[in-house]
Amino acid sequence: MTTRKNPTAAPPKTKRAATSGSASERRDHLVKLAAEIFARKGFQATTVREIANEAGILSGSLYHHFDSKETIVDEVLSTFLDDLIARYRAALESGGEPRAVLSEMVRIGFGTLEPHRAAITVMQNDWNYLRQFPRFNYLVKAEDDVEQMWVRQIKAGQAAGQFRADVDPKLTYRMIRDTIWVAVRWFRPGGRLNTTGLAEHYITVLFDGLATGERTTQSQA
Repeated sequence: MTTRKNPTAAPPKTKRAATSGSASERRDHLVKLAAEIFARKGFQATTVREIANEAGILSGSLYHHFDSKETIVDEVLSTFLDDLIARYRAALESGGEPRAVLSEMVRIGFGTLEPHRAAITVMQNDWNYLRQFPRFNYLVKAEDDVEQMWVRQIKAGQAAGQFRADVDPKLTYRMIRDTIWVAVRWFRPGGRLNTTGLAEHYITVLFDGLATGERTTQSQA
């Protein structure tokens, strides 16, 4: 006589599945650890041996997960950019008015300072070096895609009469971009402002300005 198995019971975890999960977790740990070293020392100055020593493993064991340190930094940067671009696209597709969407994009940018701090630092310090290599061509494309998103949104705000028509959209975007990314150098979690507060403060300055009274700047002919 045979007994029927409970169809709703979860299948027992196999040794292979457990090993696979452990390997994935180990890989993620190594990526995060390497990212911190890249951010601290710079990508070029970091060796595979240093990453392995920090992880408490032999260099050969690291090569079990990655074929080179370029593969590691590739994963660090692509993960950051994929997340950032997906969030920007979601904001743009929300259908909100230009000012509301642009404000959300500012929040998204500042919101990356903690989860992607190491990746942003690597982007700033090693951008010119990495972009020389074909495997990192996506960095330039991602930069262009992000710029186009912001510029289109600023132009939409100008067309709707919400943003001043006498400012250059591309220059405005680049000033916003630099303000956000440079903040990773001085922002410290646990300080007076978290990233949410930081974003709201910046949005206030961006849209309401610093000076009181009538506008003192004039449109250039």
